[in-house]
Amino acid sequence: MNPNYDTHKKTSNFFKALENLKEIEKKQPPYDTITESGMVALFEICFEQSWKAMKERLEAFGYGERRLGSPNSIIKLAYQAGMIDDEARWSAALKARNDVIHSYSEEIALKIIADTKEKFIPMFEALRRNIEADWM
Repeated sequence: MNPNYDTHKKTSNFFKALENLKEIEKKQPPYDTITESGMVALFEICFEQSWKAMKERLEAFGYGERRLGSPNSIIKLAYQAGMIDDEARWSAALKARNDVIHSYSEEIALKIIADTKEKFIPMFEALRRNIEADWM
């Protein structure tokens, strides 16, 4: 990684958040309330850090003039730029994050945990590989 930490701060934060998120793969249901809430929070943190890392890397490569703002616009631009390859999965992750922010329930939490293990961790890992290979 480039020694200039300030230009990679958000990317570094995303990489750390992903390592923390991967800890949920070790957990099996049934989950106690604290474990369940903690796993959902790890997903939320990783998602937030991932789109901020995408924004940081896109800006570093000259995409800043396109008014990068909302997570949705970042996801669309990252897809167009080839940083991510599955816009629909990223949109589903954004929806999951919005669902838990606006209405927390055990049903939503369990779905997020299952989707994170099955779909979102591989999605985040693919982003990490792409950033390391082509966007640093």
